[in-house]
Amino acid sequence: MKPKNAFYAQSGGVTAVINASAAGVIETARTHRNRIGKVYAGRDGIIGALTEDLIDTSREPASAISRLKTTPGGAFGSCRYKLKGIDENRAHYERLIEVFRAHDIGYFFYNGGNDSADTAWKISQVGEKLGYPLICVGIPKTVDNDLAITDNCPGFGSVAKYVATSIREAGFDVASMAKTSTRVFVMEVMGRHAGWITAACGLAADREGDAPQILLFPEIQFDEERFLERVKKVVERDGYCAIAVSEGLRNREGKFLSETGLKDAFGHSQLGGAGEIIAKLVKDRLKYKYHWALADYLQRAARHIASKVDVEQSYKLGVAAVKLALAGKNAVMPIIERISNTPYRWRIAVANLADIANKEKMMPRDFITEDGFHITPKCRTYLSPLIQGEAPPPYKNGLPDYVKLKNTPVPKKLPPFKI
Repeated sequence: MKPKNAFYAQSGGVTAVINASAAGVIETARTHRNRIGKVYAGRDGIIGALTEDLIDTSREPASAISRLKTTPGGAFGSCRYKLKGIDENRAHYERLIEVFRAHDIGYFFYNGGNDSADTAWKISQVGEKLGYPLICVGIPKTVDNDLAITDNCPGFGSVAKYVATSIREAGFDVASMAKTSTRVFVMEVMGRHAGWITAACGLAADREGDAPQILLFPEIQFDEERFLERVKKVVERDGYCAIAVSEGLRNREGKFLSETGLKDAFGHSQLGGAGEIIAKLVKDRLKYKYHWALADYLQRAARHIASKVDVEQSYKLGVAAVKLALAGKNAVMPIIERISNTPYRWRIAVANLADIANKEKMMPRDFITEDGFHITPKCRTYLSPLIQGEAPPPYKNGLPDYVKLKNTPVPKKLPPFKI
C-alpha cells in the first residue's frame, strides 16, 4: 500500500522552541518512509490547509530541518483562527477533507495550545463523520503553561528562563540608580488568565530583598491599597522595588485592568498596558520615579537563552506525535509527566484531545504566598527544573545564526476557497 502523506501546522503564538517540535515530526517521519510519504506543512497554520497553501518539507535538506531546533518563531507561519463546530461551519470542514483527499494526507499534526487542541479534536471527529480516514494528533505548545493534564508546556521553560534573567538584571540596574533616579521598575509579562510566567520571574529572587520583590498574578484580585502599601514598605527597606505583573491582572470586579475592548481571532479580549497602569499608579500615589517595560514578543522569541530542558522536551514530543500516529492513536496528544523533582526526571505520556481542548490550568493557590505577592517554595520546586541547562544557537558575526527554510509550495489541485 502506498504510504499516506502527513500534514503539520503551527498554531497560535509561536515560541522559541516550537520549531524543535517541527524538527521532531519531520525527522521522525523521514525515518518511516515506508509508512509516511511526504510531510506537508500548512503555510500560516490551519489557514494553509483551508486555502490549499501547502509547503513541501521534503524539499528541505536534512541540515536545514536539523537547524530548526535552534531557530525561534514559526518556520512555516502560524495563525489565530478558530474553527467553529461542524454544524455551524460545515463548508470549512468539507474543504479540509477535500484538500487532504486531493493530497493523499492520512496524518494530521497540529502544534499549539488550548484552542489548537480543540481544532485537532474537531477535525478528528469530522474525519469519522465524513468518512475519510485521518489520524489526528495534537502537539502541545504554549508559553502560558496553561494546558490541562500535561505537567508543563513546551515554550514555557524558555520564557521562564528569559523573564527571570531579565528581571534579575533589571534589578541590579535599578538598585544601582535608586538613590538619585528610578525607585520602581515594572515589567509586564504574558499571561491572560494564568500567572505562570509572572511566577517564573520570582525565581530571580533567591532571598528577601532580591528583585522582583512583588509579583502581581491574574489569579489574585488586585487590591490597590494593599499593593501601594507593599511598594512603599519595600522601597523604604531595600531602596528600590522591582515588580513583575501579568497582562491579565484583574481588579476586584474581576475585570482586566488593561482590557482594550478589542477581541482576537479566538474571541479573547485583547490586553495591553497593565505594566504601564501599575507604574503610573505608583508615580501618582507614591511619587516615586519609575520605569516600566513590556516583554511582549521578546520573551517568547528569545532562543539565545532557551532552556535546554525545554528544547529537549519540545523535540521529543514531536517525535512522540509521529509514533502515536503510526500506532493508529487518533485524537490524542503526547504530554509530559513528571516523575521526580530531584533529580528532575520526566517521561512522555498520552492524553485525549477532548480532555485538553478549551481547558486552562491555573496557578495552584499554594504556589502563591499567603499575601498574594510572591511564589512559595513549592512553586519554586516546580518551576526550577524547567529552566535548567543552556542550548545556545550557533552564532555568526556576533549574532545568532537562524535558519530560513525555502518553504517550497505544493502545486494546487483544487479551486480557490475563501475563508
